Amino acid sequence: MGHLSPFIIKSFKHDGHLHRMWMQNWLIPENRLFPEHAAESMLVLVNSQTRIREGDGKEWVSRIPSVAFFIPGEWYNVVSLIEDQGIRYYCNIASPPYRNGQVITYIDYDLDVIRTSDGGVQVVDQEEYAMHKANYHYSDIVDRKVKGGLDRLLHRIERCGAPFEDERVYAYYKMWKHVEPEV
Repeated sequence: MGHLSPFIIKSFKHDGHLHRMWMQNWLIPENRLFPEHAAESMLVLVNSQTRIREGDGKEWVSRIPSVAFFIPGEWYNVVSLIEDQGIRYYCNIASPPYRNGQVITYIDYDLDVIRTSDGGVQVVDQEEYAMHKANYHYSDIVDRKVKGGLDRLLHRIERCGAPFEDERVYAYYKMWKHVEPEV
């Protein structure tokens, strides 16, 4: 059946400083992924009430369960937040994920896309992206990759393609609640 393994998720900024860490996440084993997720080699992680450490050392606990999707080679990741009114998808425009042992890292490029439970879509933090692009001296290549990632993400949302499928998110969360995690 496959146990769920504990992982840490770390996001950095372009200059290498730590942005944020999610301290306890559980990786869904490949043999438990839905076929469309396995076909893209997605890393699917579940967390609930996980401790989050900010780059400045402050810590807090997330109150919203989530299922995160990392797609190798894509310049975005998707965090589905399981809220009372439905699932809100919070998408980070970011470098492709890098997995080293039981840690997943990526560079956060500020732009975010939010798809609400009623299907509304909004691109946010464009000013922050412009500011960091200037401050961190993003190269033309990085800028193109970021904008390409944003375009591909918006197209995926428009198609309602994986991982924007509420029933799959609920299924992973339910699986996590009923499977014995590795310690």
